[in-house]
Amino acid sequence: MIKIIFLTAFALVAFAFNSILCRLALRGGEADAAGFTLVRLIAGAAALFIISYFIAGRTKNASRNPFSFGGNWISAFFLFAYAICFSFAYLGLTAGTGALILFGSVQLSMFGIALVQGERPRLPEWVGLFVAAAGLVYLVLPGVASPPMFHAVLMAAAGTAWGFYTLRGKESADPLADTTGNFVRSVPFVIAACIPFLPQLSLSQRGVVLAVLSGAVTSGIGYSVWYAALKYHSATRAAVLQLSVPIIAAAGGVLFLSEPAGLRLGVSSMLVLGGILLSIIVRGRKS
Repeated sequence: MIKIIFLTAFALVAFAFNSILCRLALRGGEADAAGFTLVRLIAGAAALFIISYFIAGRTKNASRNPFSFGGNWISAFFLFAYAICFSFAYLGLTAGTGALILFGSVQLSMFGIALVQGERPRLPEWVGLFVAAAGLVYLVLPGVASPPMFHAVLMAAAGTAWGFYTLRGKESADPLADTTGNFVRSVPFVIAACIPFLPQLSLSQRGVVLAVLSGAVTSGIGYSVWYAALKYHSATRAAVLQLSVPIIAAAGGVLFLSEPAGLRLGVSSMLVLGGILLSIIVRGRKS
């Protein structure tokens, strides 16, 4: 039981700290968005390569060809799209607001894809979807406390890309191998994307450390630990547990970044997370 709690808590905190580490680097001018993403994905690929090479015992193939791990170029592109949009979005969002938009967009995009694929939700699921969408709309409505629309849209795009990435990996027979391959494949994408930003690339020593922590620990190791924890949870429980990520991120933003936790974020959080929770519970009972 202690092992399950530790694995689950570590993964959820790691997910939330992706937002906090990115904000720490960008807000303090320790890194630019493109440079942060570049180091993050390279560090994540390196960490997962090492984990797969030594822990998973893939020394025979890994030493010859890193792409033999698994994954594919389409999933790698969605991973890259998530990471690059995530970083640029955080140029204008607080940790909690960004995590809420990201998480809400992931769930809404996955719900939309299920509809296109022919799934027929029940009425309570529609109600939950409407409430969650209303929460996101309320969060970005023009006002003194509303986040910049451009950055909010970027984070929604990051969430949509992550939703596609998640669904593509749902049937993976070897998540660690596929995640490693996808991270390795994402590196050429991020290198190409950084070429136009070469004159603006700016990474301090602290910025590099924050990006490496985000890529190697809270992304690479965090995803691996989450996969290890998933075998102890049902799909519904795992989805519900992830509702804590925006809350952890918001709390971390207050503690480590002195970011305000305003009424608008609180109300939006209740609407988005409550709506998603209703849909998850109903879907769990249906299955």
